[in-house]
Amino acid sequence: MFTFRTLFHQLILTYRPFETRLNERLAKHHLHRTEWSILYYLVTSESMTLVEMARLLSVEKPNITRTMKSLVEQGYVEAKTGKDKREKHMIVTAKGIEVYNEIRSTVDEFEQQMLVGIPEEEQLAFIQTMQKIRENLLNK
Repeated sequence: MFTFRTLFHQLILTYRPFETRLNERLAKHHLHRTEWSILYYLVTSESMTLVEMARLLSVEKPNITRTMKSLVEQGYVEAKTGKDKREKHMIVTAKGIEVYNEIRSTVDEFEQQMLVGIPEEEQLAFIQTMQKIRENLLNK
């Protein structure tokens, strides 16, 4: 039996419904998953450049630029000039933090529902496995 085939097949089968259902919940807050991801990483890291965010999320910089523009227009994020005037560090505004905290409880509830019946030790093992897979993907 080739366990790896089943693992990746299950990952693919799980990702789309997860993203769809998460987007349904985020729509109540007028955000989608990509905006939520960026907001999450900015809150947890305090600031990032567009290039850093693109690398972290493994997407092209123009996609990050469009999504960031939407977050700026909503007043959730703003750009601060770094040491190099060309480099802009994106930070979360007070309004962004307020919205993040509102949405955090919605996302926490959703994610907890998805993990019902899965013991914490299995969750931790899965986290470690996904981290190793990501490392392997990015280092190849």
